[in-house]
Amino acid sequence: MVRLNHFIKICIAVFMVLAIVYVGSLVDFVFRPILSLVTIITVPLMLSVFFYYLLLPLVNWMEKKKINRGIAILLIYLAVAILLAALFIGVWPSLRTQLLNLLHNAPDLFNALNEQLKELEQSGFLADFVPADVSPLTELTNYLNKGFTFLTSYVTGFVSVISNIAVVLFIFPVILFYMLKESGGFGKMLVRMAPRRFHGDATEVVTDINQSLSHFIVGRVLINLALGVLMYIGFLIIGLPYALLLTVVAVIMNFIPFIGAILSAVPIVIIGFIESPSIAIWSLVVIFAAQQIQDNLIAPYVFGKQLDIHPVTTIVLVLVGGDLAGIIGILLIIPIYMIIKIIVRKVYGLFFKQKWEEA
Repeated sequence: MVRLNHFIKICIAVFMVLAIVYVGSLVDFVFRPILSLVTIITVPLMLSVFFYYLLLPLVNWMEKKKINRGIAILLIYLAVAILLAALFIGVWPSLRTQLLNLLHNAPDLFNALNEQLKELEQSGFLADFVPADVSPLTELTNYLNKGFTFLTSYVTGFVSVISNIAVVLFIFPVILFYMLKESGGFGKMLVRMAPRRFHGDATEVVTDINQSLSHFIVGRVLINLALGVLMYIGFLIIGLPYALLLTVVAVIMNFIPFIGAILSAVPIVIIGFIESPSIAIWSLVVIFAAQQIQDNLIAPYVFGKQLDIHPVTTIVLVLVGGDLAGIIGILLIIPIYMIIKIIVRKVYGLFFKQKWEEA
C-alpha cells in the first residue's frame, strides 16, 4: 500500500510538470523576452566562463604573491590589452591581406580547382579509386555545396547571436572581472545548499570541478597554440598559400572536439590541391604529423591522466551535443560530461559503493 501511494505521488508530480509545460506553451509570448535575454547573454557568458577558468590559476598565483585580487585582475587586463595591440599591429595586417585575397580570388580558385580535377580525370589517375559512372568533379561540387550550406546555417545562427557585438564586448569583461574577483562565491553557495553533514564532500566536489575545468581549458589553449605553431611552420616549408589564415582557422576549429580537426583540414587540402596535387599531399602530411605530435607528445604532457575520456566516448558526446544544441552543444558537452562524472563518482562513493561491494 505504501509503495502504491508513493507511485501515485510520482505520477501526480509528473502530470503536474507536463501540465505546467503545456500551459507554458500556450503563453509562450510571456517567455519570449526571457529567451531573448538568454540569447543575448549566452555568448558573453560562455566567453566569461572560458576566460575565468583560463585566468583563474594566474589570478590565484598573483594573490599568493600578496597582490590584491582586484589589482591582479586589472594587471592581467592590461597585459591582455597590450598583447592584443601587439597582435593587431604585427599579425592582423598579414591576416587581413590573406583573407581579402582569398575572398577576391575565390572565383579563380574554384576555376583552378575544376581544372585540376579535369586533368586528374583525363590522366586516368582516379580510375582506380573512383567508379567509372562517378564524376569526381560533380561529387566534389556536391560535397562543397553541402558543406557551404552546413557552414552557412551555423554561421548565420552564430552571427544572429552575436549581432550586437558592442553588447558582447561590454558585458563580457565586466562579468569576467566579477567572476574572478568573487572567485569561490558561487561554489560556497552550492556547498551551503547541501546538508550540513555533506559540506566537506560538497566542497571537495566543487574544488575538483574547478580544478578539472581550469586544467582542461588551459591545456586546450596550450596544445592548440602548439598545434598552430607546428602547422604554420610546416605550411611555410611546403609553400602552402594563405598559410597564416589557414593556420588560424585550424587553431580555432580545433577547439571543437574530434570533428574540428577534420573540418579544418578540408579547406587546407583544397587550397593545397588548387596549387598542385603534391602540395595537397604534403598538406595532409603536415596536418597528420602535427596532430600526432599534439596527441602523443604535447597532450599527455599537458593533461597527464586528468583528462580520462576515451576517444569513443568523445565521439559519442560530440554527436549528442551537436544533435541537442548544434555548435554550442559540441563546445559545452565535454565540460558538462566532466562535471557530471565528478558528481556521479562522489555520489557513488558516498551512497552506493559500500552497498554494491557488499551485495
